[in-house]
Amino acid sequence: GLRVAGGVLALWMAWLAVAQARVEGVNFLLSVLTLVWAADIFAYFAGRAFGLRFTRNKLAPSISPGKSWEGVWGGMLGVLVLAAAWTAADGAWQASVPSLYSRLAAQGVWLLVVGALFMAAMSVVGDLVESLIKRSAGVKDSSGLLPGHGGVLDRIDALLPTLPLAMMLSHFASA
Repeated sequence: GLRVAGGVLALWMAWLAVAQARVEGVNFLLSVLTLVWAADIFAYFAGRAFGLRFTRNKLAPSISPGKSWEGVWGGMLGVLVLAAAWTAADGAWQASVPSLYSRLAAQGVWLLVVGALFMAAMSVVGDLVESLIKRSAGVKDSSGLLPGHGGVLDRIDALLPTLPLAMMLSHFASA
């Protein structure tokens, strides 16, 4: 009961955030979506290349045994590179709709860095929470709709916390 209500609430908040981000503009929405994808991709490759080389402990072995701290750091570095590149591209192409990164950078580079790192961390949290829910339910995949992908929730797990938080951060930066 409580898990279902929490899941529905998370999905509803993420959907509202997507709708609001789309109203803000496609550049803004894509910048948030791409942040999550970049964090995931860079974390994967950094984890494969450097996993457990600098640390002795996995990130959360009982929840998601394949994740390492090196992967988290690689994901964060990837998001910082993405944020810098996107901010530069917004300026070079004089984007009519500022991205999340440009909105944060307008308040200072420090907010861009802190905001991007925070969003990357929340992306990891979303992924871990979904893995925890699957473990507690005793299932490997959240659905069979996307074979080999862990289910539909694996495609959106990191977006659930990051979309609403991106909207909050954006409004904080604009205030």
